[in-house]
Amino acid sequence: MKRRDFITLLGGAAVAWPLTARAQQGERMRRVGVLMTRVADDPQSRLQVAAFQQRLQELSWTNDVNMRIEYRWGAADAGQYRKYAAELVALASDVIVAVGGSSVEALQEVTRAVPIVFVQVTDPVSRGLVASLARPRGNTTGFVQFEFVICGKWLELLKQVAPRVSRVAVLRDPGQFSGIGQMAAIRSAGPASGIELTPVDVREANAIERSLKAFAQGANQGIIVTATAKPEIHRRLIVDLAARYQWPAVYPYRVYVAEGGLISYGPNVIDEFRRAAGYVDRILKGEKPSHLPVQAPTKYELVINVKTAKTLGLEVPPSLLARADEVIE
Repeated sequence: MKRRDFITLLGGAAVAWPLTARAQQGERMRRVGVLMTRVADDPQSRLQVAAFQQRLQELSWTNDVNMRIEYRWGAADAGQYRKYAAELVALASDVIVAVGGSSVEALQEVTRAVPIVFVQVTDPVSRGLVASLARPRGNTTGFVQFEFVICGKWLELLKQVAPRVSRVAVLRDPGQFSGIGQMAAIRSAGPASGIELTPVDVREANAIERSLKAFAQGANQGIIVTATAKPEIHRRLIVDLAARYQWPAVYPYRVYVAEGGLISYGPNVIDEFRRAAGYVDRILKGEKPSHLPVQAPTKYELVINVKTAKTLGLEVPPSLLARADEVIE
């Protein structure tokens, strides 16, 4: 072997040795699976992954040192959820984090033994994912996205910021349990507000554009976007269409407003991933999912984009601005 090649090899070994040694000095390398609902190159996905791994590192777990994290990206596709659920279980994961109810269902079809920690799931008891919030039983626990009552507040907010609105398109994923529940909650608030509601099913981009173009025939319109994976995957298109048709819109997450949407009200999703990391840590240290209660959100955020409001010719009430957690100028 040439002297230069030997030195290069030796240097590489010197870098790799401390990482391997650290994993060997403690317990075995642990494996964590994560089944995401979006695609890997989504900026919001990167923020969620960063928050999850940062919190794990604060708890002394570092990817590729004493833990190996395997990510799979479902892209709001039921077939992909089933495929990747089977993959993550076959990898002998010590615990799997599941984003969204469809991911949990896919995993529970494959295993009732591997611990599952979920985030962004609504009403997991009615959905049959856990026995109860306080005592989930089985191999599954996690963090509830929100209660459906919050969906009625989206309609209230829209009426506050745009009092003349009388027709509202509600963008939903009809194939999702949570999409059906959210639509029902919005409908229950509709009569009191005097607003006519039009459900718009979110599937592919072309279909969204056609549906909203058809809805645009009229006046005094607005939109509400429900908290399901497909609308979020197509959020750039939805925000652009709202701007094109000059519609006031209420969204479930801050990311929509950061990208030009008018107003959002919903849970802090990044915080959910940090909290999920805490449950992963506890399970890896020996606690059982059945002993960890399902928890509700601790942070809700009202975010308003004043620049978008001005573009739409809307004056946001001072009382609403005063309640906002963040105002984007």
